Amino acid sequence: MTIMADAPLAVTRPPLPKRPVPHERTPDRPTPSDGRPHPRTARATGDPLILEAFRRVVDDQIGPRREGAIYQNVDGAFEVLSVIRDPERARGLLKRRSAQWALIVRDVLRPGGEPFAIGTVWTTSDHLVREAAAR
Repeated sequence: MTIMADAPLAVTRPPLPKRPVPHERTPDRPTPSDGRPHPRTARATGDPLILEAFRRVVDDQIGPRREGAIYQNVDGAFEVLSVIRDPERARGLLKRRSAQWALIVRDVLRPGGEPFAIGTVWTTSDHLVREAAAR
């Protein structure tokens, strides 16, 4: 059995490169000029094409869930009571800084179920049970 007491030290290795500057502030690295990685949002640009594309993305995420619709997924069956498209209000309801929309739903399988806010996107595992009434 050999002993590692006389192993040579690795002093000839070059130092490892530093990681790229993160978005967060760290004491040993300079802060980027703007503290946010993406300071411009679709609403800030005011470009109608970008706003329309952003609206379509939000519509795809919400799916067919309109006020009065009932949908079902693995978590249960839910009636949509309200669709909130105001980002500030949605962020407050969901307690997420990136929220752009929120739904207020009620579990129809639970008697006396209280309404609550969700921000989950429409997926292939969601099934529409009843469409919303046409306005």
